Amino acid sequence: MQTSTFFKSAGMAIVATCLSMGAFAQKPKGPAASPADSVTGKIGHATVKIRYSSPSVKGRTIWGELVPYDKVWRAGANEATTFTTDKDLMIEGKELHAGRYSLFMIPTKDSWTVIFNSIPDQWGAYKYEESKDVLRITVKPSANPMQERLVYKINKDGFSLVWEKLTVPVMVKTM
Repeated sequence: MQTSTFFKSAGMAIVATCLSMGAFAQKPKGPAASPADSVTGKIGHATVKIRYSSPSVKGRTIWGELVPYDKVWRAGANEATTFTTDKDLMIEGKELHAGRYSLFMIPTKDSWTVIFNSIPDQWGAYKYEESKDVLRITVKPSANPMQERLVYKINKDGFSLVWEKLTVPVMVKTM
């Protein structure tokens, strides 16, 4: 009787293992809607890295609709965008200490608020707390040729968000 129970238990364990392996082996269909991306570059002596998820326009109206005006936005998709610097920086003339930050933005039609928040690991802007902001600056967006997928670019003068027909430049200097 014990041998029979052993073989039944062993058989059930094998079946359960095979079924669970099949579930884990399934691959997602097609590319991610907003794939993770990052850009790393030098601004003066500082190494800057921006990590973000990159949504596509897909024929949608982005500014003022998909990304509402006058509301805190995660500056990408999925998790909040993060900004890391290994040196202290001057961002639009204001000091930002070396470290890792979440990067949020508040778009409007004429100007954008760029926010560096002390809590880098956040999902979206759902638990964003203004009291955790370490720096807020205001910048002017400008027209840009069509860019289907959101990207960040870093150059010697700073960084910019580029998406749809807009670029949002942020001037940065090392201290």
